[in-house]
Amino acid sequence: MLAKLHSATLQGLNAIPVCIEVDSYEGGQNQKFSIVGLPDNAIKESQERINAVLRQNKYKSLTRSIVVNLSPADIRKEGSGFDLPIALGVLLSYKFIEVSAIERYMFVGELGLDGTVLPIKGALPISIKAREMGYEALFVPAHNAREAAVVNNLKVYGISHIQEVISFLQGTRQLEPTVVNTREEFYSQLNTFDFDFDEVKGQANVKRAFEVAAAGGHNIILVGSPGCGKSMMAKRLPSILPPLSLNESLETTQIHSIAGKLSKESSLISQRPFRSPHHTVSDVALVGGGNIFMPGEICLAHNGVLFLDELPEFSRSVLETLRQPLEDRVVTVSRSRYNFTLPCSFMLVASMNPCPCGYLHHPTRRCMCTPAQVHRYMNKISGPLMDRIDIQVEVESVPFEDMSKAPKGEPSSAIRERVINARRIQMERYKDIKGVHCNAQMNTALLQKYVQLNDETMTLLRNAMKKFNLSARAYDRILKVARTIADLEGSETVEKQHIAEAIGYRNLDRDNWAG
Repeated sequence: MLAKLHSATLQGLNAIPVCIEVDSYEGGQNQKFSIVGLPDNAIKESQERINAVLRQNKYKSLTRSIVVNLSPADIRKEGSGFDLPIALGVLLSYKFIEVSAIERYMFVGELGLDGTVLPIKGALPISIKAREMGYEALFVPAHNAREAAVVNNLKVYGISHIQEVISFLQGTRQLEPTVVNTREEFYSQLNTFDFDFDEVKGQANVKRAFEVAAAGGHNIILVGSPGCGKSMMAKRLPSILPPLSLNESLETTQIHSIAGKLSKESSLISQRPFRSPHHTVSDVALVGGGNIFMPGEICLAHNGVLFLDELPEFSRSVLETLRQPLEDRVVTVSRSRYNFTLPCSFMLVASMNPCPCGYLHHPTRRCMCTPAQVHRYMNKISGPLMDRIDIQVEVESVPFEDMSKAPKGEPSSAIRERVINARRIQMERYKDIKGVHCNAQMNTALLQKYVQLNDETMTLLRNAMKKFNLSARAYDRILKVARTIADLEGSETVEKQHIAEAIGYRNLDRDNWAG
């Protein structure tokens, strides 16, 4: 008997519907279990798992040959999520169970040998595809039920064992669909953070730099000796960024779903992601790809923050892969078997020591590095990459006396309010310009339109460029950051004090910085 069921496979960030056809027939003395339709090894091995599941659940041993077709046959299928629908198809083809409404459902799930339904990756995009295709219900592992139930107008059943599905299909058991109040849960968690800027003692100039960076979407690099608080402050950046919109949250959650990063209790991601890969990360791990496609760190940081601690320790080839994503905010991953374009709009936050020993410009400890060693260390970061970082800040160590006496700092909520107001001004300014949402995304034409300096302010900028021997690439960066500082103050024009502050955020461009 021929049985047909519906499932889905992942291609990039999207799900592709797959029709699973199972036919059992008398195959003589040599019993066969064949799966066709470009399955990967995980799918081919499902026959052993399915045989064990049927034995463990008291079904008769398979005595006939079985052929399973995964249609469309010209698309490669990957992963273990086809175990459940294939097992149900075998039972239907043997007439162990009879179901008339199977066409209305979609099934995904990996099986343990005892029939337990195990988690899969990509439940959310599969759920979106199931609703788009008009299916009545989606059966997913219980672990993935909440993320799949984010999609409305679709019944999502979280199942723990194959017998639950069989009993439901035969009408002997009722299952309750998983219900998630998406909006209520999303908005209730928008302002919950593990870290807050009120825990940072001193460092007023660095906190101000973070506020400016968050308000304009600017990339930022922190330079300071070990233990001065660079990583601590970077981890608090998401607490002052504008809250995610529902669309941003859904897009971010999809990426994390495909990567298998969501917990059982997760539904929609409500906080901007913060990714901090180790400096030994590979090109593929950062950008994405692999034999079986996986989103990279820059995609997992989409709509959030990518923090690269000890920037010069990253391999040169890894850092160079960031140049195009930082500019275009999308990355195209091309391999022999696929070509995917993925979103990766993130804020880059980097930190580094000022020299190999870490104590250049330190107030109390002596630097042991020669000028040549310092220059060699700084040159590990290419000019084109540094060109994409708008704000450069030196972080000084806070003396013990100052730390012990310093009052509690300004909370993130107060800083965030100013950031949101500045972003609101920018959204209104760029509402008719495609692909531009904040000041960091301005091109030269927009700079000329929205940053017009009077003679006094232009003279200040010209003198600073000459005095500090600032590079040409610093000019546009100063104007962008000054525009953001003006927005934080609610000023329609960029004034002298805004330019002066922006110049102070170009420390590494100064010709004599390294001594």
